[in-house]
Amino acid sequence: MAIFKEEALKRALKTGDKNVFILFGEDGYLKKLYIEKISKPVAAADDVFNYQRFEADSSLQEVYDAVQQFPMMNDKKVVILRDFDYAACDSDDYNKLIVLIGDVPETTVFILWFDALSIELKKNAKFDKIVKTCDSAKGMAVNFEHREGPELEKMLNDGALKRGCQMEKGAARLLIENVGEDINTLHNELEKLCAYAKGEAITKEMVEKVSAKTVESDIYALTDKIIKCELESAFSILDDLFFMRVDPIIILSTISSVYVDIHRVLIGKAKGTSISKIAEDFAYGNRTFVLERLNAYLKKFDFNRLQLSFKALADADVALKSFNGDDRVVLEKLIIKLSYIAVKGESVD
Repeated sequence: MAIFKEEALKRALKTGDKNVFILFGEDGYLKKLYIEKISKPVAAADDVFNYQRFEADSSLQEVYDAVQQFPMMNDKKVVILRDFDYAACDSDDYNKLIVLIGDVPETTVFILWFDALSIELKKNAKFDKIVKTCDSAKGMAVNFEHREGPELEKMLNDGALKRGCQMEKGAARLLIENVGEDINTLHNELEKLCAYAKGEAITKEMVEKVSAKTVESDIYALTDKIIKCELESAFSILDDLFFMRVDPIIILSTISSVYVDIHRVLIGKAKGTSISKIAEDFAYGNRTFVLERLNAYLKKFDFNRLQLSFKALADADVALKSFNGDDRVVLEKLIIKLSYIAVKGESVD
């Protein structure tokens, strides 16, 4: 049973020797992108004769008949079946699906697309059989995982060039840190940046000015100011977060997560463990850059500072959950305590 990734599908589309595809995985944007890449060279979406799409509640007999029909005034046709629940259907429909996948004529491109329906790969005999049938039909089952940091950076750099711009070194990375890793969001932000740059190089300053930061990135920026003891900037960011009505518990939780990351990196460094291995051990996935950007903080921390910081964070957590005090005052006091610990290496009441 073979399950492929995006790069293998790219190569297959260049040769054009596949006509059965199973598309699934966590990245909805990529699945939709490749639906178009597979189908567009065959038939336009408005071609009522050669482009047919069926939803989950469709009759499999209708889908099978569409697959078997010859194209009209075209060499090939496209048939798409979206989110058919193979796990919940009865045995007759499941067996029809297996027959359908294994009996696609060369004149049809058939795509079984799992959009909203998620696939559990472990101990999934029904899906295993679907993939094996696809293999036998010389098709491809493709698992679309989220693109990782370097892939996203390359996508942004290439996208900027196609739009007549160029991103300066580090600008793509900063954009990802600011707005997150959702590809659709990144494309939208890239369009804004290229329009703003008007053919000039896209700088980090432009990214900071134009990109729509996530709440998480704002809290990371707040933590950065705390550690650097830039209190005026820290309180300014806190003002913005409260203006946006961000839950104080979320603010505290995100700040705490940065200190947990620092602790993991500090222990790893002490043991001679690489950042990539730490990310793997703690399942950071495509968020390895979160750990990489902490290197600048390590010289400010030792285990005593971290212990004192965790105590301050725990005290703030208790204070916020007691509902007896002013949440804003609790977080302001926390900012001062954490900054003092980072600079002095001791706590302050």
